[in-house]
Amino acid sequence: MDLCFQPVKELSRLITTKEVSASEVVEAHLKQIERVNPVVNAVVTLTAETALEEAKAADGLVARGGVVPPLHGIPVIHKDLFDTKDVRTTYGSPIYADHIPDRDALIVDRLKKAGAISLGKSNTPEFGAGSQTFNQVFGRTLNPYDLSRTCGGSSGGAAVSLAAGMTALADGSDMGGSLRNPANFCNVVGLRTAAGRVPTRGGSRQNLSVQGPMGRTVEDVALMLSVIAGPDPSSPIALETSGEIFDQPLDRNFTGTKIAWSDDLGGLPIDAEIKQMVRNGLSIFEDLGCELTETSPDFTGADEAFKAFRAWSFGHRADQLEQHRDQMKDTVIWNIEQGINQSGQDLARADVLRSELYNRMSSFFGEYEYLICPVSQVPPFSIDIEWITEIEGQAMETYIDWMKSCYFISITGLPAISVPGGFTENGLPMGLQIVGRPRSEFSLLQMAFAFEALTGFHKIRPEVVGNSAD
Repeated sequence: MDLCFQPVKELSRLITTKEVSASEVVEAHLKQIERVNPVVNAVVTLTAETALEEAKAADGLVARGGVVPPLHGIPVIHKDLFDTKDVRTTYGSPIYADHIPDRDALIVDRLKKAGAISLGKSNTPEFGAGSQTFNQVFGRTLNPYDLSRTCGGSSGGAAVSLAAGMTALADGSDMGGSLRNPANFCNVVGLRTAAGRVPTRGGSRQNLSVQGPMGRTVEDVALMLSVIAGPDPSSPIALETSGEIFDQPLDRNFTGTKIAWSDDLGGLPIDAEIKQMVRNGLSIFEDLGCELTETSPDFTGADEAFKAFRAWSFGHRADQLEQHRDQMKDTVIWNIEQGINQSGQDLARADVLRSELYNRMSSFFGEYEYLICPVSQVPPFSIDIEWITEIEGQAMETYIDWMKSCYFISITGLPAISVPGGFTENGLPMGLQIVGRPRSEFSLLQMAFAFEALTGFHKIRPEVVGNSAD
């Protein structure tokens, strides 16, 4: 179990110095999956035989004294939304229950080239829709801190795999909070990157959904980002900066750094314990020497713009809806129909609203370097509830309304990170969201690293593996 909870850089050191072999590391994680996964259902397709073969080859390279890549021998699990060559990829949909891609997604390809060893695929809701991880193909994924609660989503299987020590790293995607929400529900770290930071193949200029890293520590996330970020000619929005900039020390002096904070982002209904968690965290930033101001950006138009572009992103599934309606969950059907039925004028208005919002955010972040706020508006809820319908007496109109604290940030295009922020009285994890300036992921990682070091919440393990701190 100790190998299953080591930081990635320590695992890498152990492997390259031959204190342990990549085979031992992979075997330890496979045993952890065998022990824990039947309880939480996070890993839905296991590639144990291939992983052991790759680990053996990795050990051979070390034995020969060859130059090893940065993630040499490090276990990783891929979200089941990402294509993996010759490995089943279902997208959480019965329509694709037997789908075997013939090519890796770019993020998968980059992790392989960096030496990471895939253990399989992590569970996700159907087409990644919703922050509650369940589908008709594999069923529900449970929160390892409380098996009666949700792990969030849509990268729920990824977050649970990390929290329960079944993998060292995991990839994910984030449209309305799908990297941040499950990270905050499972006491791990999830980073929503700027559009184009982690490019995707296919030529789409869509920039609402992004791909990115998830890990148990901020340093792990930074190291993973260093190998998945960087330009690629197949993406029209790929940023030209090399990912290597993220593989450097995260220490920084924050004296005099101006931080804005809000426990409700201008009036959103937020659970009382989450509000208190945000306020408790303020003392950490004060200890770092930051100057704190209670204020929030003006998010006028954020809700309408996000929902319009989200619907647009689902609209391309119109043919699937026509052919397979009986195999889709109600919320996916609703989102597709929203995309089909909205007009060009609706999208034009959404584009104007988003532009106006971005201009206001640019002015706001000209004064403040960071915004501190909640990740989710509620703590992990019952696994039997598909989505939250009411918060603090306010009704939620759609299955995504309870995620505004995440998707208000998504529509701005700004990078944001969820870092462990504390626990409720019932022992449920709560994450703190830190939002940064445009394309400022390294600065964001520095602040999250400093917060993490002073709190140590990330060291508290879930009950399914023994609740302990290093």
